[in-house]
Amino acid sequence: MDKRDRSGIFRKRLIEAMFRNNVSRSALARETHVDRSTIGQLLKDDLPRLPNAQLAADAASALGVSTDWLLGLTNRPETPGDIVAAAMALSPAERISADEQLFEWHKEAAGYKVRHVPATLPDILKTEQMLDWEYFLFRDRRLPEAISAMQKQLQWLKSGVSDYEIALPVHEVEACATGSAYYAGVGQAVRFEQLNFIADLCDEMFPRLRLFLFDAHSVFSSPVTVFGPNLAVIYVGQCYLAFRESNRVRSLTDHFDWLVREAVVDARGVPDYIRQLMRD
Repeated sequence: MDKRDRSGIFRKRLIEAMFRNNVSRSALARETHVDRSTIGQLLKDDLPRLPNAQLAADAASALGVSTDWLLGLTNRPETPGDIVAAAMALSPAERISADEQLFEWHKEAAGYKVRHVPATLPDILKTEQMLDWEYFLFRDRRLPEAISAMQKQLQWLKSGVSDYEIALPVHEVEACATGSAYYAGVGQAVRFEQLNFIADLCDEMFPRLRLFLFDAHSVFSSPVTVFGPNLAVIYVGQCYLAFRESNRVRSLTDHFDWLVREAVVDARGVPDYIRQLMRD
């Protein structure tokens, strides 16, 4: 970049950062340990002037921006550490705080498609009886919050604000139908009510709700949710790992779309497939 162009960018961004932080020329001079006239010269537009490395770094630090941004090397004014923190964050996955955080993410994605790979059957599609079984050991303390969160998310789903695509391993619904693996010990009435609820809701809400079943022998995914184009969240057990950097979100979106392309049961066929499992 030509020195005159870079000088113009630096001057414009320095003025912008000073105005945003309500920092005067005198205050910036004190923070950077230079004369006020030095700051004044940098702000003049008659001749191209650039600071030395020390002054550029000190000015950026005083104004809470990155040196690269002041010099026109990036369009992100945040410091590198702040950019990383904004692009990737950890959120606790404990019952109450996670429910509130998840619902906020759903609302943030209003108008966009939400893509979801759950750890078990999707919480948003679970019946109260299934939640009662899952939270048996914590019934008094956590079950009311779990049911409330499920009802709130289901109401949001039915509002039609966003389209939802869910990709689920086919063995998950098969295990629920047979009462094996994770669902061993769940009564048949509870399991069949759960499966009927999912099948009926998929029929009722198609195409705004689309459930795809993939074969985990061929493709694999950890639990992940992509909330539109700006946020993707991976569930890692005790916390959620949230990504906001566009390339990471796009990569996880592509990963989800791959699961859909490889699905062994398409969204249109899922309700009939689930009902056939129960008949079998």
